Amino acid sequence: MFRSRSWFGGSLWRNKNPHSLEHLKYLYNVLSKNQTVNENNRGLLVETLRSIAEILIWGDQNDSSVFDFFLEKNMLSFFLKILKQKCGSYVCVQLLQTLNILFENIRNETSLYYLLSNNHVNSIIVHKFDFSDEEVMAYYISFLKTLSLKLNSHTIHFFYNDHTNDFPLYTEAIKFFNHSESMVRIAVRTLTLNVYRVQDNSMLRFIRNKTAAPYFSNLVWFIGNHVVELDTCVRNDADHSSQSRLADLVAEHLDHLHYLNDILSLNIEELNDVLIDHLLNKLFIPLYIFSLLPAQNLGNQEKKPSISSVVSLFLLSQVFLITKQKPLVHDLAQVILQSTTAHWENGSFVTQTRPVFVAPKQSLEESLDSDNSSSVAENQKVFLEVVVASLDCSENDYAALFALCLLYAVSQNSGIDPELLAGFLIPCVASKAPKYNNWFVQKLINIISDSCQTVSKVRLVTLELAICLLLRLVVHDNKSILSDSHFAILMNAKEESTALLRNYYKREEMFGEMFESEDEELRKKPLNVEWLMMDSNILLPPTGTPLTGIEFGKRLPCGEVERARRAIRGFLLIRSLCLKLSGEEETQLPLTNRNECIQNDTTLNLTNSDLLSCHVIGADGVRNHRFLVVESNQIILVVPVPGQLGYGRPKMAAMLHDLDVSNDKQDSRSLYISAKFTTIGPMVNTKFIFDDSIRCMAAQQRLTKGRLKAREEKLRQMEKLLDIPVTDSPSYNLLHQLRHHHRSQGGRSLFSHRIPGIATPVRIPPISPRSSREGDKDKGDSSSAGSRSRESSPKTPRGSPKMPRPRSEEIQMESISTKRGSLISSTSSSVTQEESASCEANAPETASSTEVALSNKETSFTDPPTESSNIKRKGKVETV
Repeated sequence: MFRSRSWFGGSLWRNKNPHSLEHLKYLYNVLSKNQTVNENNRGLLVETLRSIAEILIWGDQNDSSVFDFFLEKNMLSFFLKILKQKCGSYVCVQLLQTLNILFENIRNETSLYYLLSNNHVNSIIVHKFDFSDEEVMAYYISFLKTLSLKLNSHTIHFFYNDHTNDFPLYTEAIKFFNHSESMVRIAVRTLTLNVYRVQDNSMLRFIRNKTAAPYFSNLVWFIGNHVVELDTCVRNDADHSSQSRLADLVAEHLDHLHYLNDILSLNIEELNDVLIDHLLNKLFIPLYIFSLLPAQNLGNQEKKPSISSVVSLFLLSQVFLITKQKPLVHDLAQVILQSTTAHWENGSFVTQTRPVFVAPKQSLEESLDSDNSSSVAENQKVFLEVVVASLDCSENDYAALFALCLLYAVSQNSGIDPELLAGFLIPCVASKAPKYNNWFVQKLINIISDSCQTVSKVRLVTLELAICLLLRLVVHDNKSILSDSHFAILMNAKEESTALLRNYYKREEMFGEMFESEDEELRKKPLNVEWLMMDSNILLPPTGTPLTGIEFGKRLPCGEVERARRAIRGFLLIRSLCLKLSGEEETQLPLTNRNECIQNDTTLNLTNSDLLSCHVIGADGVRNHRFLVVESNQIILVVPVPGQLGYGRPKMAAMLHDLDVSNDKQDSRSLYISAKFTTIGPMVNTKFIFDDSIRCMAAQQRLTKGRLKAREEKLRQMEKLLDIPVTDSPSYNLLHQLRHHHRSQGGRSLFSHRIPGIATPVRIPPISPRSSREGDKDKGDSSSAGSRSRESSPKTPRGSPKMPRPRSEEIQMESISTKRGSLISSTSSSVTQEESASCEANAPETASSTEVALSNKETSFTDPPTESSNIKRKGKVETV
């Protein structure tokens, strides 16, 4: 084999131009001399076939004489002669590959007609290949699919022979519709769709009369067996150990439905009638819908294949979500919504749209004399009752989720007549006032109420779907038609969800971040029922462990943190529902509007802003010089705008409450700052290097204070949202304890950090009296000051308790010097003993401090100013 390849690649071969008519003639001579395949020339023939495909593709685009010679010598006949010799898979694979490449790359229609004109292609199609070889099977089906892509109104007659009533390309391909390899099945579906799209009446008539019924009946049987296998996988996988296998089975069923929908969407009446008849009477009704009923109500259906009601609801939901063809979905919906026990018996079903000529079961007299109650009992809507009964979530929401999906899919299917849905799945507008089905709406409200309980078995996806369906039922022309009694139940459910959330609000430390995260998640990923029905994991019984990999909203919560997350989402969903039904606009959420964050393409006027120069080192290691500024509730890094004094252009911005600030233990001039959200992406452990440790400390104080203030404001927003009194809120109590503890320790106030660049009032210490006259003078000054303060402050009744000054208005007293016998001693009853001791401790021990030490204390960010410095700067405003 390799010896022949070496001879083929000798000096004679290298002298030939591989892209020329002369070279094709040479290849023709090789085929002519090696028409009998043996072990010695197999390699030579394989290389020759590959070269022929290459030169023909080149000739199709560059030299038409190449194709003329190929057709003149009928070289395609050599291919057929080689196949008939049973040359083995090695040569067959190369021959099929050559044909596939050839037909895939031919662009000239004339060349294509020449290749198809001698009927050799059809002879190759019907050749009995050894399909047990997977490689032969793959290249053969790929070859057929490539040919189907060339089908049109002109080329169809090269494959379909009207005189012999033969269509080998189609008939040979559909034999592999149920092949074990999914790639082969997909290729067959593609080929059949390419055939159906050709608008040729004689060809379609052939398919309708000869192949439609047997092909569609076998296809429906194959899909049904696949569904039974899927149901078996669900029944035997209670421990979620076969998730991969189940995902493949669900994906395969979706492929089947999309394939059926593609055929129906071509609107070929001759084919659709046959296909719809097989789908309704041999698959959807006997297997999908009858499986909803208990086994004892099936009659003769007990011995026939059936699936669980949960799988049935799941598969029917997929049908209504994918297929919109009215002749199919309308009849199917009518069976589910309106069929009664009088419409079916002994396993045979006839819909109201299919009239049947039969004698009445009772005479007119018997019908009139019969008990009306029995007639009513006979006409309960059996399938609809089963679906609605599945909405009971007292034990779990396993079946309720799929029942909601099915009803939602039916309600939004455009192929169903709205009159069939009016009054049940959509509002009835026939009367003056729109109406809805009270019974069904009450079922949905019960699901919403059950989700607000402390121990609830309702998953978040079930709650969200129930709310989505409820809005579809009770909202008409953007106005709610829900009754006051039903709305009152929903408002009570909202209060219950709020009360449930308050419990977790008191216990969770990171509640604020968790609340915003869940709110953002709901906004980013609204419910999509079509995507939900593609997830095979929801077919398994509800579980609470995250180890299964199932999304949080599609399973039960696990642990205290996830129960808090569930309480947050439940509150947000029900609150949003009540706002929509009451016609109110959302004014409190989101807590943080990130759209207000400064964008990079803006220009800021920073004339009166405090700027701190720093160098920023990001994750990429690049060092950039920036100016740090804190505006409102944001941190902004800016660079100067050339030619515009006092203006800056932001390079990065983040919300203050998103920051995490930490010191660099090895460098007192550096800080590490992280932010979850910025205008250019997340910022993780970005290093900020300042000019000195003083400015670094100032930046840290500024950012820490801003972060605390922003987070406290967010907590106040949530307390207002949850109707929590301020004095009962955990944030208030914690803040009050911190302030009391700080004052008892003689420390500075929690929010009294002095920021460089901001004016700070300086308290003037009282001067101790040297004589009684000076004391009287001081006393007079004190009384006059007191009168001025009383004039500027609001008047209060005599004897009433003095209202405390708000913490935000307090001015920290840096140094106070008191002596016994002074004016302060006369008012010592209003000053605690601890404050007096603290003030005496802050007084200077000696009066002989150096000027250097005094200067250092005046410019320090941490040491309070001394009494001497206060006297020296008396009546002035201190700035740093």
